[in-house]
Amino acid sequence: MLLTFQSAPVQAQCAMCTATVESSNNESGDSIANGLNKGILYLMAIPYVIAGCVGFFWYKYSRKK
Repeated sequence: MLLTFQSAPVQAQCAMCTATVESSNNESGDSIANGLNKGILYLMAIPYVIAGCVGFFWYKYSRKK
């Protein structure tokens, strides 16, 4: 339970993403990093959305019987 509330800085990017962010050291580098982070969150959320829809329709179908 204590580990849940403890935070530590981590470096959890793939090598290609890290190289892309490091190579863009100009003013637009922040927007590239933000875009990569939003893309990672988008890819992470899709399976949960699909599983939620399947669960909802399964529940709805089981209530009809």
